[in-house]
Amino acid sequence: MGGGSQWSGVPQGSVLGPILLICYISDMPDSVASFIYMYADDAKLFTTSRDQAMLQKDLDMLVEWSQIWQFRFNVDKCKVMQVGKPVEREPYVMQDVNGIFCPLQAVEVEMDLGVWMDNKLKFSDHVEHAVSKANQILGLIRRSFTYLDIPLLKQLYTTLVRPHLEYGNTVWHPRFRTDIDLLESMQHRATRMINGLKKVPYEGRLRLMDLPSLSYQRLRGDAIEAYKYVDGKYSVDWSSLLPLADETSTVVTRGHTFKLKKRDCKKSVRLNFLSYRIVNFWNSLPESVVSAPLVNCFKH
Repeated sequence: MGGGSQWSGVPQGSVLGPILLICYISDMPDSVASFIYMYADDAKLFTTSRDQAMLQKDLDMLVEWSQIWQFRFNVDKCKVMQVGKPVEREPYVMQDVNGIFCPLQAVEVEMDLGVWMDNKLKFSDHVEHAVSKANQILGLIRRSFTYLDIPLLKQLYTTLVRPHLEYGNTVWHPRFRTDIDLLESMQHRATRMINGLKKVPYEGRLRLMDLPSLSYQRLRGDAIEAYKYVDGKYSVDWSSLLPLADETSTVVTRGHTFKLKKRDCKKSVRLNFLSYRIVNFWNSLPESVVSAPLVNCFKH
């Protein structure tokens, strides 16, 4: 469930706005029993399918909290998404500003903080949205410039186009070949916009433009995130997210001192989580890389 206030919110592009708003609503999690995550004027409640009554009670408590603080929720923007096997349940309801109990809309796809996700955690919808946006910008570049050389196109592409194809990819990392090829086709199209490179193979164009493939960019980004966790750059307990290999294990292992533990899982979707997909690549890195003193040194 997520939703912002009907009359209040955070101005677009504001720097202090989200922080000040979080300070103002910092006591909201105390009014609910479910897991709740907040960012600026967005809030999300999580619970299992067995605790439907508790979730409805939490929604009622949030409405009561909003009335006390005069920070009403926009019920029209509040959605419900059920992840996993479908379970029969009564629709969740929230009280609007007129005191009317309105059923919340059930959705299968929703955008959260710029990332489109579905109830099966496939993220194919996000890939389509990202590619569509990148296509629009590439078309704008083609119409705006009568001449493009390698330095100019590289600067335009890496500044205006590629960020849309990479934003948040640690979360929505594609696991289907169709999505991977669709993303890579955007860079394929962009590198063909230079007349002298149209007949050059894709790998050759990447070398001439000094560009890595998008698949490599995602792998590099995963490794950087793993380094930040292992090196303590994030102030969280990462021992359960990325557990280190057991030093007392009888299995002979080679490599560095920060080898991650390889774990089994029952669901194929979990294999695509950062904590699972990065293990083999991270364990293959040399000691000098994983022991880098700074993030920039690790990136280099």
